[in-house]
Amino acid sequence: MRLLDVDELGTHLDCYRQRLFRMETLPAYAVSADGDDYHRWVAGEREPTWERKQPWLDVLRADRVARKIRYRVRILSKELTDYERYACEWGYALNAEAGEDIRVLRRGEHDIPSGIIERDFWVVDDDQVVAMHYDKHGQFEGAEPLPWSYSGMYRNTRDVAWAAGEPFGPWWARHPELHRYVAA
Repeated sequence: MRLLDVDELGTHLDCYRQRLFRMETLPAYAVSADGDDYHRWVAGEREPTWERKQPWLDVLRADRVARKIRYRVRILSKELTDYERYACEWGYALNAEAGEDIRVLRRGEHDIPSGIIERDFWVVDDDQVVAMHYDKHGQFEGAEPLPWSYSGMYRNTRDVAWAAGEPFGPWWARHPELHRYVAA
């Protein structure tokens, strides 16, 4: 099967009607969607590139107004990588304020439910599952729409991980030691 490239994936996901779920599991991603923000974060900049980030936040707000639900579970490392801390500070914190519902499962802090599928994927309106493919460095290789016969396993993983996850906002507030300027 041919994998969807990043543009095809975007078009595919933009067609969701009501609910769009994302499972994230990697310690780092090398994706173009970050622009140069990760490198700016590492260099000590205080804010993301708003010309890149603001349009995304506007999409999240518009979806919330339209009563469309975007939500995700993020499995984090026991010792957060720099990329995970960047994603929390310049990604999830801002996305959550704009309307995305995010829960975290941090290894060593939360019990990771047994039997869940620990890979990146999307569930689109409960109708379709799209498995994400990355190389060992977190570089996106493509997205694979899966046959309906696989969807039950992925939807179950979504539901179990969601139930076990802690809402991002309270979790992030409880961990100021992970915030860049406190940790530095």
